[in-house]
Amino acid sequence: MLNSDPYMMDKRCLITGATSGIGKVTATDLAGRGASVVLVGRNQGKSQLTVEHIRQETGNRQIEYLIADLSVQAEIHQLAETFKEQYDRLDVFINNAGAIFFSREETQDGLERTFALNHLGYFLLTNLLLDMIRQSAPVRVINVSSEAHRGASINFDDLQCEEKFSPMRAYGQSKLANILFTYELDRRLENTNITVNALHPGFIASNFGRNAGLLGKIIMPVLYLFAKSPEKGAQTSIYLATSPEVEGVSGHYFINEQPATSSEESYDSDVAARLWNMSEELTG
Repeated sequence: MLNSDPYMMDKRCLITGATSGIGKVTATDLAGRGASVVLVGRNQGKSQLTVEHIRQETGNRQIEYLIADLSVQAEIHQLAETFKEQYDRLDVFINNAGAIFFSREETQDGLERTFALNHLGYFLLTNLLLDMIRQSAPVRVINVSSEAHRGASINFDDLQCEEKFSPMRAYGQSKLANILFTYELDRRLENTNITVNALHPGFIASNFGRNAGLLGKIIMPVLYLFAKSPEKGAQTSIYLATSPEVEGVSGHYFINEQPATSSEESYDSDVAARLWNMSEELTG
């Protein structure tokens, strides 16, 4: 292994959105430490290439992939079932897949795509795997959020942005939802030896936003001139997945490998509980 780490050797890690950007960097780092890594991607060919690249880069053959569009609930259910059939435990789970869409789109489930992918994808997949996570404890659950959550609020009267859509409003709301979900899940898993933390990776130069239509293809390359590299952006995810320093640390928001204060709205337990209940309704 590139960086063999006794703490991570043979731990099983599941990482969504792992075929590019910080997800791919995180997967490569964990594989280099000796972890068994399962990537989740949308595209079969790209996922195969990513697995082969990581195997060659690290010398670790315990790298595999599963395919799912995490904005589609039927595919999330299938992903969870397949994972539970093929593997017997889960030690590190990183919800990393996310996107911004510059026009309002609906998924096959009739949900606004930003909210469906960025929040309900995390919520549904985590809950479907929760029995395995409980049985595998100690487990680290890590949710990639964003500083874009600041200034956002959860509009329960218009969660799907039907009345008024703006890309940043939809994205900010979804990233706030990630943190509310993190804190609420932490409350529900108290005294279980399962830790749940969220993080801001920074603004990353990756494929993020380039699937967002013509406007995204024009705007994002300009913004990337001011962005962090995926290698730098992945460091907090890697830290939360591997560091003995955060063993037992749960219910926090991290920036640059340090605990940080998230927005005032994110600490509202009533909002978090209401969002949880509504997410249950939206995911059946």
